[in-house]
Amino acid sequence: MSDSSPAPSWEQITDSLHHCTRCSLYKNATQVVCGEGSHHSPVIFVGEQPGDQEDLAGRPFVGPAGKVFDEVMASIGWPREEIYLTNAVKHFKFYLQGQRRIHQTPAPEEVECCRIWLRHEWRLLKPRLTVALGATAVLALTGKKQTLGALRGRIHKLKETAPFVATYHPSYILRQPNEEGRQKAYQAMQQDLTMAREFLKAAS
Repeated sequence: MSDSSPAPSWEQITDSLHHCTRCSLYKNATQVVCGEGSHHSPVIFVGEQPGDQEDLAGRPFVGPAGKVFDEVMASIGWPREEIYLTNAVKHFKFYLQGQRRIHQTPAPEEVECCRIWLRHEWRLLKPRLTVALGATAVLALTGKKQTLGALRGRIHKLKETAPFVATYHPSYILRQPNEEGRQKAYQAMQQDLTMAREFLKAAS
């Protein structure tokens, strides 16, 4: 994710994102969903893409998955106000099922088109750690498809960015077929985020 050109300002990124046509996803989305949070955060959380409610509200992680994310963060005492939260892809990808808009996973080429915005966010924030929420976020960070099972539980180093931690996207918890599966995924995410926070404390 290296780039020798000057980084734009936060205002320039926001303005440019609202006019982004780098891939076709902008055509059907209600609006772009920019990242939000502390511009002084030592950590950047990267999700997959906006969902239906995020697309309508214009804010990341405000739907059902966002509520789960907030619960996990609160359970380990990590205020959302202290972090910066964004997505690998900034427009909602979906298909229609009757009147419902059903989430679709972004294609690798769509993730690649959007990497420039994540690169700008990262260069401005200069975080000490990145938390990848789900496999699409890992793809955006590394350029490679990788399974979360092979990545979880460790701090990973990248040449061009800060170290990163990979964990489940909170929507994964919601997709579990029973309460036992949801609890297991929830606890795994708690463990990963606790490890991330302890890493930041040790590095400060």
